[in-house]
Amino acid sequence: MHTMDEWIHKRGEITPERMAIIGESHQFTYQELSQKVEEMAWMFKSKLHIGKGDRLAILSQNREEYMIAYFAVAQLGAIIVPLNVRLTAAELAFQVNDSGAKALLYEQEMEALYEELSDLANFENAYFFSELIGKAQGDVGHHGKSDDPFIICYTSGTTGKPKGAVLTQENMFWNAINNQHALDLTSDDRTLVILPLFHIGGVGLFALPTLLTGGTMLIPRAFDPEQVIEWIEQYQITVVMGVPTIHNSIRQSPSFEKADFKSVRWFYSGGAPCPKELIQAYLDRGLRFGQGFGMTETAPTVFMIAKEDCERKAGSIGKPVTFCDVRLMKEDGTPAQPGEVGELLIRGPNVMKEYWGLPDETASTIRDGWLYSGDLARQDDEGFFYIAGRKKDMIISGGENIYPLEVEQHINEFREVSEVAVIGVADDKWGEVPVAFVSFHRTQSLQKDDIQAYCRQRLARYKVPKDVIIMSELPKNATGKIDKKAIHKHWMTLGVSES
Repeated sequence: MHTMDEWIHKRGEITPERMAIIGESHQFTYQELSQKVEEMAWMFKSKLHIGKGDRLAILSQNREEYMIAYFAVAQLGAIIVPLNVRLTAAELAFQVNDSGAKALLYEQEMEALYEELSDLANFENAYFFSELIGKAQGDVGHHGKSDDPFIICYTSGTTGKPKGAVLTQENMFWNAINNQHALDLTSDDRTLVILPLFHIGGVGLFALPTLLTGGTMLIPRAFDPEQVIEWIEQYQITVVMGVPTIHNSIRQSPSFEKADFKSVRWFYSGGAPCPKELIQAYLDRGLRFGQGFGMTETAPTVFMIAKEDCERKAGSIGKPVTFCDVRLMKEDGTPAQPGEVGELLIRGPNVMKEYWGLPDETASTIRDGWLYSGDLARQDDEGFFYIAGRKKDMIISGGENIYPLEVEQHINEFREVSEVAVIGVADDKWGEVPVAFVSFHRTQSLQKDDIQAYCRQRLARYKVPKDVIIMSELPKNATGKIDKKAIHKHWMTLGVSES
């Protein structure tokens, strides 16, 4: 099997003049990209002393050189450790030290954070991106193999220390093939990569699949909804990927209703459950909007809904991608039947190799070839899947199972609601009861009694939130997802203040 750097070098020969990457500062044809990969690989080897198996950490927002670095690392058979720029220096130091990163590559905009990090982390040397581009080179050869560890991508660690999911070059290849098939990508596609390239969603969902196919990827430095709409119109973008908060920001943009989206054949959402009301807003504009599901440990894609089913099955994550098998298993270890909720088990060539340095965690997560995801899902009679929430988030009230996502979806039906999270809190009588935390889009007259009354009409009594806490904004973790651990802490603070 060809390695990732070979994709680009082959593309440089086959379609040398076709545009590969368009960014805010530079754009590269496939021939130019191939050349830049060779140059950066040489600089990594000669300046950073990076060789096979060495770890290179990167601290940067999205930029064209980030993709060059991915391929240069692949060529050397080294391992990239993408760092989340939203983390604190202490959090970043844990990842740098845990991975044993030999060197750090960073952009000048991150210099203040780098200075803090350098006092806490153990790496040998560090360089700016600008110091490693366009320099003289020698022949570094090709040292990567398909089964080499390629990325250590740290999970958000909402329940403890982050774990480094080790993904091989082969994992990334099969994920790219899965996305290529699911999205019907061709060399004519122009995909907009809004998600950070330090997330598996940024590099795995669109960046690598687009370049494998010979299409063009566009990389804005940071997300701005007005800029996204401008780029869609200017560059005739064909596929747009984002998490629900991104799509919601685009929908709320003043330009949304009159924007020219005729080039876009697919708006795709992942990373978190998407409210049906948001999906409907895109469908009402005559746009195709679909969901999928993935996780860091699966490089990431596992499910994607087919374009012809987007409207008919709105809210579904679709069916498993081509080269990926799934099962749903109930608590008693038996298979879940259609309509029943079970834990999602995943098997395929996209499943990670291991958690870095955590053999016990790896063994408990991957058993008999199946990755136990910790996510709950159900399947309908037609084989379409729906996420029911996280196993650890399930609430047991008086012996009844409550899936927070089900309650959250009903509360999200209010147009005024911006964000919602339902958690289980201790109760003397029932063991646990649900409580909803809500933020709103704009000034509104909606009261917590309105939300509870609405839920009572649509949900069993035990599923109705015992209380509704209104917040200006729900806390997020470093990946931008709602942080239920922080919400639990907030609830405890409220409890103390009331006593």
